[in-house]
Amino acid sequence: MKKLFKYFIESKNELLKVVWPDRKTTVNMTIAVAVVSLVVAVFLGVVDYGLTKGLAFILK
Repeated sequence: MKKLFKYFIESKNELLKVVWPDRKTTVNMTIAVAVVSLVVAVFLGVVDYGLTKGLAFILK
């Protein structure tokens, strides 16, 4: 039981050391992740479409 309490106390102490980002940084990083995700999704969609059409052309 002592180990469990020690674990929680150490976890709390570590969380107090964390430097959390401010709201502006959080919003900017969230937008960046959303934009990069959208770009990758569109790219993969275009590649998938091209490969599907290419394979259909080859198999005809």
